[in-house]
Amino acid sequence: MAGYLYRCGRCGPWEVQRPIGTAESTNTCPVCGAIGRRLFTPPLLARTPTAVAGARQREEASRDAPQVATGVPPKRSRPAPRDPRWSNLPRP
Repeated sequence: MAGYLYRCGRCGPWEVQRPIGTAESTNTCPVCGAIGRRLFTPPLLARTPTAVAGARQREEASRDAPQVATGVPPKRSRPAPRDPRWSNLPRP
C-alpha cells in the first residue's frame, strides 16, 4: 500500500492509502466532500549518514556477538622526535 496526498481548497491536504498505481488524479475530501487534486509526493529518499549507519551496525552486531576485552590494552609508546633538538624544548 502506498500513501497518496490530495489537497482540498477549503480543508487542506489529506492522505489516502491505495495499492500502488491505483490512485486517481482527483478524490473527494473526507471532511467537506469537495473535489481535491492529487499532489506530487516524492518517494522516501532519505539516506542515513555514514557515521550513523556504522554506529547502528556496530550496535546491532553487539547484540549477538559482543566484542569482549580479554586483557589490558598494550601501552602506546610515544614516537621518537624527528629532530633531537625538540627534546630540549619546554613541555606544557
